[in-house]
Amino acid sequence: MDPLGRLRSAGRRVTDPMEALAQQVAERVVGLVTTALDVNALVDRVDMNALLARMDVNALLARVDLNALLARVDLDEVLRHVDMDAILDRINVNEVVERIDMDELVEHTDLGAVIARSSGGMATEALDAARSQAVGLDQFIDGWVGRLLRRRRPGPAGPSELAGPPGLAGDPAGS
Repeated sequence: MDPLGRLRSAGRRVTDPMEALAQQVAERVVGLVTTALDVNALVDRVDMNALLARMDVNALLARVDLNALLARVDLDEVLRHVDMDAILDRINVNEVVERIDMDELVEHTDLGAVIARSSGGMATEALDAARSQAVGLDQFIDGWVGRLLRRRRPGPAGPSELAGPPGLAGDPAGS
């Protein structure tokens, strides 16, 4: 039997309730202090520059998942706030044009097709203009021939095959 065992047992009977009481008092004091504490005033007293000087920003940034962060960014909303005129004013267009490799650009461009399209369009327009002029000239000559032959009514509007079957109203071949 331990001669000091009884003394230790008596000490535990006194200290255990005292520890519980001290714990309750500490919790109550902390509650009162946090209720009475003005957090904004406390933060105002913190020197943020000194706090940031003690932080390892690179270590903090290494922990950031940039892909997850960028996935949450609404680029359309960001671009709505971008002044494109200011950006374009800062661009030196001459420097951009100087970077273009014209030989490579020509090599990857089918100039024959571009020329054919543009010249084909011009040829079509010229042909249409010539046809229109020919129709106008044909009508002019028809009018003079009609006057020379003293026709009272104009001739048929087109070849008889196109005018329709004989006997239709307005068809000179059917009258």
